[in-house]
Amino acid sequence: MSATGPRPIADVAAELGLADELLVPAGRGHLRVEPGAIGAPSGRHVLVTAISPTQAGEGKTVTTLGLGMGLAHIGQRSAVTLRQSSFGPTFGMKGGGVGGGAAAVVPFREALLGLGADL
Repeated sequence: MSATGPRPIADVAAELGLADELLVPAGRGHLRVEPGAIGAPSGRHVLVTAISPTQAGEGKTVTTLGLGMGLAHIGQRSAVTLRQSSFGPTFGMKGGGVGGGAAAVVPFREALLGLGADL
C-alpha cells in the first residue's frame, strides 16, 4: 500500500505474471484467479496454519505477511491470501487479524466481513 492507497489489483496480478485470461473481476479491487493458474510450472505454494498464537498475538497473519514480504525482499514474486483472517473471537481472544502499519490488510472491514472479527 502506498501513501495514496492500495495499488490497482490488475497491476498486482500483472506483476505476479498472471495472464489476463486467468483473472475474473470480483468487485472493486478484487480479482478471482481461475483454477488453471494452479498448474503453472513456476508456481510454489506455502500453507501457514495454526490454532494457537503466542501470548503477544503473533499468529498466522503475522507469519504469512512476514513470509510474503521476506520473499519479495529477496526478489521472489510473492502474494499472500488471508482467507479467514480471524478466529480470535471464536476462541475467546481479541484481534482482527488484519495486521498493522506497513503490513495492514486494506480495506480491513471488507477483509473481515462475515468472519466474526472484532470491529
